[in-house]
Amino acid sequence: MSADPKTAWPHVLAVDDDPSIRALLADYLGDNELRVSTVADGRAMDALLARETIDLVVLDVRLKPGDEDGLQIARRLRAQHAGLPILMLTGRAEEADRVMGLELGADDYLTKPFSSRELLARIRALLRRAQTQASVADAMAKVRAYRFEGWELSVGLRRLKAPDGRAVELTNGEFSLLAAFLSAPQRTLSRDQLLDLSRLHNAEVYDRSIDVQILRLRRKIEVDPARPRFIVTQRGAGYVFGSSVEVVR
Repeated sequence: MSADPKTAWPHVLAVDDDPSIRALLADYLGDNELRVSTVADGRAMDALLARETIDLVVLDVRLKPGDEDGLQIARRLRAQHAGLPILMLTGRAEEADRVMGLELGADDYLTKPFSSRELLARIRALLRRAQTQASVADAMAKVRAYRFEGWELSVGLRRLKAPDGRAVELTNGEFSLLAAFLSAPQRTLSRDQLLDLSRLHNAEVYDRSIDVQILRLRRKIEVDPARPRFIVTQRGAGYVFGSSVEVVR
């Protein structure tokens, strides 16, 4: 007997205390080659995650009073399942919740009431991005070190050595951002791409802190941080690592 093709579909978990929303998500997404499970709260979510492999979570910010809210659940999910994509559903007037959700690690948000087609498009985009991240993570896991113009960053030891042989101390965030740059030299990387790549090293790097950490990195590796040669700003686009990089596997 042939296997059920639905078992190969991406598995989406929807966490929402509104039964009508859960039914809508299950029906519409299920009609578009996604396997869908739905739960009403964080406890049921934990039980399902313990027995099922989930590819993406759709999470409502405002859950039933007395239970964990969506922001608390998002924080927990990001800590326990670092690479799991999270799409948050918010009310139209909840801008503060949207900002907080993104800072806690949600990958995207959608405002209620939402278009089913837009929801599907955003889910597919997040799944594609997660697949790309997994491929990059696999490639980066095989890298022992990066070398550029006399510098060497040891990935396993998380250690940076200067051309004169001295060790340069890096914070976790600085290490992860530098590794992200070195994995994609001479390519312009947006803040979103830097966030994605830095999360592969389990770093707590947030959009609002990228500029600060890049400034600190420049002070450690640039001869003149005011006129950087390595980490160069591309106005309106992001940053590019301007040197060639040797990969040691």
